[in-house]
Amino acid sequence: MPIAIASDHAGYSLKQVLSAYLREQGFQVLDLGADSPVVSVDYPDFGFALAEAIAAGRAERGVAICGTGIGISIAANRHRAVRAALCHDVTGARLARQHNNANVIAFGARVIGEAVARDSLAAFLVTPFEGGRHERRVAKL
Repeated sequence: MPIAIASDHAGYSLKQVLSAYLREQGFQVLDLGADSPVVSVDYPDFGFALAEAIAAGRAERGVAICGTGIGISIAANRHRAVRAALCHDVTGARLARQHNNANVIAFGARVIGEAVARDSLAAFLVTPFEGGRHERRVAKL
């Protein structure tokens, strides 16, 4: 199943880097835009598009990117099918999967480096949900 990826103009460059990484790792990528770092766009439109792709079953997991990661993660999380986690490092990405069963990882392109984002995405993709005591907590989300 493809991994959906979406960004606003501020996240465009990091989206390109992470899309290439995903393809190198053998994943199909569902690129939902933005299509340029130059044309200013609204991050909620892209967060909603990513959430809709997950809800519709076009992707199981997603990557959301804006300048800080805050706005696009808020937009994506407004959809019931999404549990987006804004991550700044590998530990946060791993725990977002283990404890929260997050299905979307969000990054702030202006606050994270490419290597850290790539390593965090890698951890997010290989880490399973731990279940157990976390199941009842996730159910409350």
